[in-house]
Amino acid sequence: MNPDKTLVELAHGAGGRAMNQFLREIIFPHFSLNRFKQGIGLPEADDGATMPFDGSEMVISTDSHTVSPLFFPGGDIGKLAAAGTINDITMMGARPLVMTSALVIEEGFPISDLEKILASLADTAAEDQVAVIAGDTKVMPRGGLDQLIMCTTGIGLAEKGKVIVDSGAQIGDKIIMTGTIGDHGIALLANREGLSFETDLVSDVAPLWSLVQPALKIGGIHAMKDPTRGGLAAALNDIAKKSGVGIWINENNLPFQREVLAASQMLGLDPLQVTCEGKALISVAKEKADAVLHAIRKTKYGKSAQVIGEVKKEQQGLVIMKTEVGGSRVIQHPWAEAIPRVC
Repeated sequence: MNPDKTLVELAHGAGGRAMNQFLREIIFPHFSLNRFKQGIGLPEADDGATMPFDGSEMVISTDSHTVSPLFFPGGDIGKLAAAGTINDITMMGARPLVMTSALVIEEGFPISDLEKILASLADTAAEDQVAVIAGDTKVMPRGGLDQLIMCTTGIGLAEKGKVIVDSGAQIGDKIIMTGTIGDHGIALLANREGLSFETDLVSDVAPLWSLVQPALKIGGIHAMKDPTRGGLAAALNDIAKKSGVGIWINENNLPFQREVLAASQMLGLDPLQVTCEGKALISVAKEKADAVLHAIRKTKYGKSAQVIGEVKKEQQGLVIMKTEVGGSRVIQHPWAEAIPRVC
């Protein structure tokens, strides 16, 4: 944080250690009632909160979206907003059901662009049969806002006692990554900066209930997270620290597109810290891992899923990568997102 703690920094909203510290020191202390009785709330800092509901567990998650540019290869802010909220609900093992959407629009924003964005949000929500049931619209004076901010809230239901949390990983679990790493962040950055590759790289932004549902039916999933801000490195570290386990991954098993590796090397980025918006990281019981992997690979968004590592007792709270040359190194929890305004 800023040394005198008087100013908010970009890092405080970027999904890494800076944001975690900011939340716990500045945001959370203001809310004494921070969870529903017998539910998950602010202290867990999970993908959402829970409360009992009619014999099930209701999962609630809210998110704001400030991506720049608003339209990028593979999607736009509307698709991103819907997928982001659907995925947060899904990562807790809940069936996403309904969503609200609030818009803060800059005066002078083209209505034709707004309609394209709203159509994308509606189409993405409909893909997982999620209803958009309410919202709010505000307009800021010209120059008072950078075009558009979208805020979405989602509600889903999970079976009682079967909510999945970051702290649930168990010794012996296998770690599955459901597809290639860093596609969203690099595709958006390349578009923003005018970089080009031999083939077109597009964002992986997608709603993931159709991918996760068959895996949940098989069972054995102990922890699950979508590696958005801070990328795979942040997601792995969150699970390792909250679960009190060591996570060991194999560099040779990490699925990357060639363009992502090339761009990361050219720009000095760690691809493990680059945002994904259509992938899930899953910690699953060893005896269920093959069946879960097979089920995921049969889905629309899981064809390149891989087992990338395992959960061990050694090095609790850390993420260790076995390198291509036979060594090992600690994968640090990033201080902030390497690429600003990607979600």
